[in-house]
Amino acid sequence: MGELRIVGTAHVSRKSVEEVRAAMEEFRPDVVAVELDPARFAVLKQQEEPPAIADVLKSHQFTELLVQWTLAHLQRRIGMEVGVEPGAEIKAAIQEAEARHLPLALVDRDIRVTLNRFWHSLSLLEKLKMGYALAVSLVSTETQEIDVEELTRQDVISLALQEFRKFSPRGAQALIDERDAYLALQLLALTGRHERVLAIVGAGHVEGIRKHLAAPETIPPPESLTGTKKGLPYGTILGVMVLGLFALLVTAIAFSGVGIDLLVRAFVYWVVIHGVLAAGCALLAGGHPLSALTAFAVSWMTALHPLIAAGWFTVPVEARIRKPTVADFRRIMESETFTEMREVPLFRVILVAALTNVGSMLGTFLYFVFIFPALGIDPGVLLSTGLGNAWGWMQTLLP
Repeated sequence: MGELRIVGTAHVSRKSVEEVRAAMEEFRPDVVAVELDPARFAVLKQQEEPPAIADVLKSHQFTELLVQWTLAHLQRRIGMEVGVEPGAEIKAAIQEAEARHLPLALVDRDIRVTLNRFWHSLSLLEKLKMGYALAVSLVSTETQEIDVEELTRQDVISLALQEFRKFSPRGAQALIDERDAYLALQLLALTGRHERVLAIVGAGHVEGIRKHLAAPETIPPPESLTGTKKGLPYGTILGVMVLGLFALLVTAIAFSGVGIDLLVRAFVYWVVIHGVLAAGCALLAGGHPLSALTAFAVSWMTALHPLIAAGWFTVPVEARIRKPTVADFRRIMESETFTEMREVPLFRVILVAALTNVGSMLGTFLYFVFIFPALGIDPGVLLSTGLGNAWGWMQTLLP
């Protein structure tokens, strides 16, 4: 087996860049392994064609896109505050390897697999908490002192990882533990083929990689680390529950004997509450009035369908007005503030769609909370009377 040296870095640290160059000079590796997958390497080298705008909009992965862009923006913002471009140490390793004509090994797991497994490992509550935390980070205008060099100290890393595990144990497994195992597996293979292997990885992975290298039998089978996941379809489950509750409410009112007027009022409240909140959130995101009008028109229907969302209908309207282009991907990544990012047409379209969906969901929640006081009726009496009468009517239809 060949000799392996691991350099743990912070992705926004000038010191890490210097450490990478020093290790290259001192260790004289036969191969350089970096914490990249082919997709991210292509982006770093500007060799990858951005996806088609139509494909992005048709994917309906609005929340996932916003999370990905927001995390990249926050990393870039930290890098700007300390005067180092995010990923500078990886770029330095690539440049040194190319200058020395050394082979470069991309040893990280496909970013799409990692994001898929991470997102689907989160519970609904964890997704909501993450969304809130990212939103607060984006709009925060306070400048905090950041000692980036502390990010490579093992005690600081351990503390940060412990906090993340408290926030989301399953998320930490997908984002950190599984990648530790995958990276260790790739590095083991390299040491079997080369005498001196230099690995450049994030400092948060060093401890986990070394544990697996010391006990290779603890590394899971490769196929268990590379498959995508399909989590519980929370949206579909919630949609079916909403449809059931609404049908139950309509049935109870229809058979309670309180009159058609109450049924009409209940339906009007459903349309207005959903429409106002969905349209209001679309405008809050910076959407065009036509997008808000579209949100108002469709949200009451989409709230009753478990497989569609109001944001799907605002996307083509907003996109026709904003006219996003493939250049927007780079503009999003290069934005220095949230305000700048929000002015990019593609980001605006996705943000409008996502917040339209949030408004519609909020409308559903508030409707069931306030509908009975708004109608001035006792829910217990309505449900017992109405559903009892409905059951009696059904029995008369049975042979």
